[in-house]
Amino acid sequence: MADSAPASSDSWLTLPAPAKLNLMLHITGRREDGYHNLQTLFQFLDYGDELSFRLRNDDQLTLEPAVDGVEFEDNLIIRAARMLQKKSAKSCGADIRLKKILPMGGGLGGGSSDAATTLLALNHLWQLHLSLDELAAIGVSLGADVPVFVRGEAAFAEGVGEILTPVPQLAEPWYLVVVPQVHVNTAKIFSHEGLTRDSSAINIRTALEQGGRNDCQAIVTTLYPEVGKALILLNKFSFAKMTGTGACIFSSFGSEAEAISVSEQLPAEYVAFTAKGVNLSPTHKVLFRPS
Repeated sequence: MADSAPASSDSWLTLPAPAKLNLMLHITGRREDGYHNLQTLFQFLDYGDELSFRLRNDDQLTLEPAVDGVEFEDNLIIRAARMLQKKSAKSCGADIRLKKILPMGGGLGGGSSDAATTLLALNHLWQLHLSLDELAAIGVSLGADVPVFVRGEAAFAEGVGEILTPVPQLAEPWYLVVVPQVHVNTAKIFSHEGLTRDSSAINIRTALEQGGRNDCQAIVTTLYPEVGKALILLNKFSFAKMTGTGACIFSSFGSEAEAISVSEQLPAEYVAFTAKGVNLSPTHKVLFRPS
């Protein structure tokens, strides 16, 4: 894992924390530990949160602004930083600023992406020299989606989402993402008795050539009618699908102009954004770009 010289203690390192889409999500079984085995295709968006980091001369961590409803030590950003502190033999601290763009409970991976960007940034600033494999192993304990953000490549994921195979050949279309104004509880979806848990496993070629469905979509649209309404609306323009456990809905387009055109036809009460799908994480593009 290549690292350039760290920033000085009075300068800020600013990095994107991109959104992701699950282009398909099949649940193939339930494990004895209560987690689910799944198969999914992850792709990043050139849209997301932004995090800034500055070295401190002590071992304190600060985060601003505070996130409503989330205790400081429970925030995935701080939990990620604490785990890295335990890996260091020296005193490491940081001031962290968060520009929050991605909705909570939207299926775009905002919290996981923030945690992964924190791992990557502080590993760099604190000169811990941990590999991406080591950071991903730390990340999976924070959330099943964290490793894909750490590794930074579009991927076919299996297991609980931590077994990753890069798929750089994915097309990189423009997406229109509709954000229903509901917060979907992931645990509630995965514990629902009606959730499909026996989808047949497929290989990567099938996933790339034929796509797939989202096994969580039927349950989410039943429990959260706003998501179902958004699906029906967007399907009038282009085939629409839910990402993750929701609530966000997306359609792909061949150009930014097409995506914007459809966005402009949505009723005014709908929150939506357009973004390009990318197979290399914007975080990696900034942090590991050639000097």
